[in-house]
Amino acid sequence: MKPAEIRAMSDEELKNTLLELKKEQFNLRFQKAAGQLENTARIRQVRRDIARIKTEMTARRKQKATQAAG
Repeated sequence: MKPAEIRAMSDEELKNTLLELKKEQFNLRFQKAAGQLENTARIRQVRRDIARIKTEMTARRKQKATQAAG
């Protein structure tokens, strides 16, 4: 997922995507523990996508707080 794609999402879409990615991360961890994980790089991709979404959510929250204060 590219940063431009994340910036184009609404707040609700970000929350839903974050929830889906966390579920996928959970499932990937179980697959890894069971020895059934085929694409090990997917764990890293999901982790980074989660971080990107959280970063965008934080930036939006700070921007709204700045606008409300000023």
